[in-house]
Amino acid sequence: MSELRLMAVHAHPDDESSKGAATMAKYADAGARVMVVTLTGGERGDILNPAMDIPEVHGRMAEIRRDEMARAAEILGVEHRWLGFVDSGLPEGDPLPPLPDGCFALAPLEESTEALVRVIREFRPHVMTTYDETGGYPHPDHIRCHEVSVAAYEAAGDYLRYPDAGEPWNVSKLYYIHGFLRDRMQTLQDEFAKHGLEGPFAKWLEHWNPDRDIFAKRVTTRVECAKYFPQRDDALRAHATQIDPNSFFFAAPLEWQERLWPTEEFELARSRIPVTLPETDLFEGVEVDR
Repeated sequence: MSELRLMAVHAHPDDESSKGAATMAKYADAGARVMVVTLTGGERGDILNPAMDIPEVHGRMAEIRRDEMARAAEILGVEHRWLGFVDSGLPEGDPLPPLPDGCFALAPLEESTEALVRVIREFRPHVMTTYDETGGYPHPDHIRCHEVSVAAYEAAGDYLRYPDAGEPWNVSKLYYIHGFLRDRMQTLQDEFAKHGLEGPFAKWLEHWNPDRDIFAKRVTTRVECAKYFPQRDDALRAHATQIDPNSFFFAAPLEWQERLWPTEEFELARSRIPVTLPETDLFEGVEVDR
């Protein structure tokens, strides 16, 4: 697999470790080149781990999050590139406040698309992964990440677009990551109940309409990667300001996850090569010629 290349495009540092991380670790371990592109520095992220809510951290978020990202990339065995845009923050309130000047979500789409096209043409991935049109959740940077990723996928192979951004390169396949699935949460919640325990997903499931579950409707590709769940969790913990080690992310024992749901799920959104669905491999159908 040494010539295969995968690029995962994410909005903030830590997103790569909570969405498709075990799949990336699997491909990297098999010899593929895997690159995470992080669009923003995560400067406006809240401190979500009480143990890190200390004076030494406040005011140094940009620097600390860069260090956390470097450690997570090392754990996953992937390459990493910052795109250099500024975190937009998650607006709260009714009505929502305006986004801050100069943030990623307000940057012209052409500007951010060209920046990503430049990296695509340099790295020449066969496969890209990113978020769907909802962003996975309605953070403005996640939604913008989707828009930029799709635009760059379309533009990177067009010699008329961004002629100063490198030699054109057509990415063969574009996937959306579907990490938060109702069926998965229900399966793990049921396992907690079988052991006489109260699972962590009850409130999520209570407010999640089963008829709107995307698993049956949108997932096209399931990658078996249970062996790499420990790496995934270690990479997530590396983002210490963002991840409480006592959070629901780590509530279900790894043995349960490996046995009951050993895959990560994706949706094949666009392809320039023939495909047969469903798939078990993001590189399925890719022929490496350079």
